[in-house]
Amino acid sequence: MERTIVYVDGFNLYFGLRSQKWKRYYWLNLHKLSQSLLKPTQQLIKTKYFTAQISKPEDKRIRQRTFIEALGTLPDLEIFFGKFYSSAMKCWNCGYVITRSNEKMTDVNIAVQMLNDAYLNAFDTAILISADSDLTEALNMIKSGFPDKRLIAAFPPNRFSVELSKIAHGYFSIGRKKFAESVFPDTIVKPDGFELKIPDKWK
Repeated sequence: MERTIVYVDGFNLYFGLRSQKWKRYYWLNLHKLSQSLLKPTQQLIKTKYFTAQISKPEDKRIRQRTFIEALGTLPDLEIFFGKFYSSAMKCWNCGYVITRSNEKMTDVNIAVQMLNDAYLNAFDTAILISADSDLTEALNMIKSGFPDKRLIAAFPPNRFSVELSKIAHGYFSIGRKKFAESVFPDTIVKPDGFELKIPDKWK
């Protein structure tokens, strides 16, 4: 069996789902989705999820926190957090200032984890759920340094990277059926008895 690790670019996946208005699939069991992407000859070793915790608005923060708690109930899943950085932008015409938040470190965290796992011989096949072309060089380094490792790009909805498709050994787009079959139940009961419910806006 090919040992397989799935690396999930959380924001790339989220914006792909949002572009399709597939809110129901935000409540996604990533372990189940990862399993659905495997071939019969592959064994899922771990799913690694990369995101950043938002601080506002409050309703979005709560929804994300609930989802992250839900992911915490899954077997063999690790979460890696980047950061949001805020910067002020001023309109030169009217002087109005707005604050914009930009997510940082996700692509770096993914690249570091993939390279480290290749070095540690933790996988035979790596499946990357992302269309972020910034990850091309990391895949190129793994491909040249570890020629026995297979790299597969799994593109979220409405997302595609020519660069990743060229460097990976294979690529495909994740279809709606995979998402529909991989959502959590509306209510998840944690080991301590606490109930996590799908946010109303995601129904």
